[in-house]
Amino acid sequence: MSELRSCLYRGRIMHHRRLPFEHRFVYRVFSLLLDLDELPILGRHLRLLSVDRPNLLSFHQRDHGPRDGSPLLPWALERLAEKGIVPERPRIRLLCFPRILGYVFDPLSIYFGYDGERLVGVVYEVKNTFGEQTTYVLPAAPRHDLRIPVAHGCPKSFYVSPFIPMQAHYAFRFREPGERLAFAIRETVAEGTQLVASHTGERRPLEDRELLRCLLRDPLMTLKVIGGIHWEAARLWLKGAPYFPREVETSKPRAAP
Repeated sequence: MSELRSCLYRGRIMHHRRLPFEHRFVYRVFSLLLDLDELPILGRHLRLLSVDRPNLLSFHQRDHGPRDGSPLLPWALERLAEKGIVPERPRIRLLCFPRILGYVFDPLSIYFGYDGERLVGVVYEVKNTFGEQTTYVLPAAPRHDLRIPVAHGCPKSFYVSPFIPMQAHYAFRFREPGERLAFAIRETVAEGTQLVASHTGERRPLEDRELLRCLLRDPLMTLKVIGGIHWEAARLWLKGAPYFPREVETSKPRAAP
């Protein structure tokens, strides 16, 4: 049985709010990094994780992209092409959370777009708790040294948190996923850096033994993600964080310019 290019990462997510006061939290997670070309064969390699059907752990294409169950690979390539990124030898890897017992909420999924082995573009798929999502599609500048992080950014165009204004800017910084995962977002407003978030982890092979270890370590991870969002929002409210109401016209699903 050939080794999968897909893998998983066991790590932590950190949020550090800096304005108008300090607020920080960290929690453990495990994530999948899926080579979308391998989706049809994952079921032959794994018993604990299935694709597009129920299992203890599962990945469903309808949780992402157009959210209608259609294949994600052409959808991701279309998003890249809309920004003039057209790889000759396309390959897409998706970083996301799995479903656990049928449930997942994935605030941020990341599609890494390759031309052969060269990273050429990234699709950031952002969801909010209102069931909406949008994408930010950004190029990855050519690098001769893969140790140099990818750094790019864009204006915020989608409502996520009631405690951060829409008038903000995202700066993304990461190293290509390898033995370690290291990804960070800096969100700035007129007054300065308001939020820094990071996702770090260590690579593990995508196999049943490792999946079971992750599940035993964090059996309620997907519930913890959505529960943590509301718990931290309550803490911010009690601390007196400014509240920015959602305006429907600013939060409709759309691609960032």
